[in-house]
Parts: sequence; structure tokens; C-alpha cells
Amino acid sequence: MSNAFGRHVLAEVYGCSFDMLNDRANVERIMVNAALEAGAEVREVAFHKFSPQGVSGVVVISESHLAIHTWPELGYAAVDVFTCGDRVNPWDACNYLIEQFKAGHMNATEIKRGVVEMAKESVNL
Repeated sequence: MSNAFGRHVLAEVYGCSFDMLNDRANVERIMVNAALEAGAEVREVAFHKFSPQGVSGVVVISESHLAIHTWPELGYAAVDVFTCGDRVNPWDACNYLIEQFKAGHMNATEIKRGVVEMAKESVNL
């Protein structure tokens, strides 16, 4: 990651159970544990349960954040895992999440954040 400040994994998670994605405490526990499994340092945790269903939350880590938004009725969750530096691998957290949520499948993309060459060429708007 020599020319980027961070790595941001955007994951589309499918095939999870309604009950799994609709349980705020469970989603929070899995997200916090994903950060810890990846070696991140957890700073703040905020999760919200929606009515009639759905959970959104963020785990703020020293290295950036993990975020989730769930649609239990669709068995779907949108997950972001953003880490800065070389010490924490966002894929470690993402893979832990997929395993714990017992996802049927996942599509994920990694984006390099703060790429130095791009920063030099960008124009302030």
C-alpha cells in the first residue's frame, strides 16, 4: 500500500437469515469482533435498530471504520470496511463478517483511498 493511505472494501452480502440481520445486538457483536479479529483498535460503537426491521451501525477504529446497513427482509447487508496503514487488513474483517453472518454469497470490491499520484493531480473544487 505504498502509494495509498488506506484500503476500503465495499461488500454486498446476500443470503443471510432475517433473524440474523434484524438482531441489533448480534450485528453489533459480529461487527466489533470483526474489527478485533483483524487486529484493529476499537474506539466507538453506535448501532440502531429500525422499525419494522433493519439495523445500521458503525464501529470506529483507530485505523478508520466498519459500517453496515441491513435489509433483513431481503437477506442483504451493505458492508464497508475501511482501514488505514499497513497493520490491519480489511479483508480479514470482511471474511470474518461473511462467515459469522452465514452469507450465501458476497460481491466485494477494494478501493485504494488517498492514492498519492491522484492527490497530486486533483483539482480543488
